[in-house]
Amino acid sequence: MRVISSFLKLGRFSLPTSFAVNISHGNWRLPTAVLGRRQGYGTDSDSSRPISRFPVPYKKDLPYDIVEVMEDVETKGGFLPNVFKALAHRPSEFRAFFTYYDVLMNKETGNLTKADRELIIVATSASNKCPYCVTAHGALHRIYSKNRMLADQVVVNPELADLSKRDRAMLEFALAIAKPENITETHFQKLEEHGFDREDAWDIAMVTAFFALANRIAHLTDLRPNEEFYSLGRVPREKAKE
Repeated sequence: MRVISSFLKLGRFSLPTSFAVNISHGNWRLPTAVLGRRQGYGTDSDSSRPISRFPVPYKKDLPYDIVEVMEDVETKGGFLPNVFKALAHRPSEFRAFFTYYDVLMNKETGNLTKADRELIIVATSASNKCPYCVTAHGALHRIYSKNRMLADQVVVNPELADLSKRDRAMLEFALAIAKPENITETHFQKLEEHGFDREDAWDIAMVTAFFALANRIAHLTDLRPNEEFYSLGRVPREKAKE
């Protein structure tokens, strides 16, 4: 299985030490003020809460090919996203999940950019109330798009987000798939008006469907987002070190 290249982009950014400060003074304190302990999605690095409610195997007990993927991602990205650790509970499903992830997210044909795919994931994961996928793929969208605000706007309210007409048509189609609505020719026609063909519609739908699966796995496992995701794409590594 080849390396998950999307996650290897993460090494370009790091977490500033001053990131977790008091939100009551107009700054960010995401672990307690936004996600909240009640929901069970705390992100403090010193938290004793497990990243998954299922057992996370020790590296020495994992098959070599899975260890190789995890070490490659961690070495090049600077940290290992918790989804890799959680899915290692089922090695055969780990392989299947990330193989299909690669097929969908790293293809080089069609009219969807990497930023497009990440924005689809953010919008549909927000609709499915999945903190892990919203947090992780919001970070990836910021990195690919160089836009530090759009993913957050889409999470809060996609109807009021600063979306182009093209992006709005793309997300409206994705959210129709996510709800799910009965998909009609009208849905395809709206996409075509903004330069998307039938194969692009398939791509949008497959990304949406795959991450509906991922959202539900995250809910099942009570998957906790890595702390590092919150500043990725916001604070360049050079500034974070100052």
